[in-house]
Amino acid sequence: MNLMQIQSFAQKTLGNDVSGHDYNHVCRVASLAVNLYQTDQPLTPDITALLQAASLLHDTIDDKLTDDILSRKQQLMQLLTEAGFDESQQQEIMQTITKMSFAQNLQHKQVLPTWGQYVQDADRLDALGAIGIARAFAYGASHKQLLYDPQLKPIELTSKTNYRQHQTTTINHFYEKLFHLEQLMNTTAGQQLAHQRTTYMRNFVQQFSKEWQGQI
Repeated sequence: MNLMQIQSFAQKTLGNDVSGHDYNHVCRVASLAVNLYQTDQPLTPDITALLQAASLLHDTIDDKLTDDILSRKQQLMQLLTEAGFDESQQQEIMQTITKMSFAQNLQHKQVLPTWGQYVQDADRLDALGAIGIARAFAYGASHKQLLYDPQLKPIELTSKTNYRQHQTTTINHFYEKLFHLEQLMNTTAGQQLAHQRTTYMRNFVQQFSKEWQGQI
């Protein structure tokens, strides 16, 4: 399979995003998905291509970034055909990228191919750790969220609607979503790395709280 057109499309589509969903994000997800997979089991060229293609394309159909999901899906199918993916592979890629998001899994867990679970874990892992902290504040700033408001308490996210539309702050986002991701990992390698990165983030939020209160 030839991924050059897919890389070019992803870069053109996501390159200017400032909310943490840019081309660098999907490239990190692609690299991490491959590394996670080969940590747990043998890697083949076909699986590598599937991991990379789905990773590079997963945010190009996000409704935060495009207003015409149907047209974008049709674009992707044509792109995957030209890249050399057969019909079965295309269906697995589309199944993965349309069902892997946090919002899509709030009410019930979506079924993904085994390899697609590594893409999902890699995407969630990029929301954790040092880069996860940076992306959280970038996303909050791009949506004009407050940094923190002690009077605005975190809520339990139960649906895509209350996830996307409720009033929140960047610090609340850690409690509402990011600290929960460790428990949602599918894979052994993903679980181990998620624990490390979540611990790092919890330490950051604890330090933030001390400094916010003016403690020494």
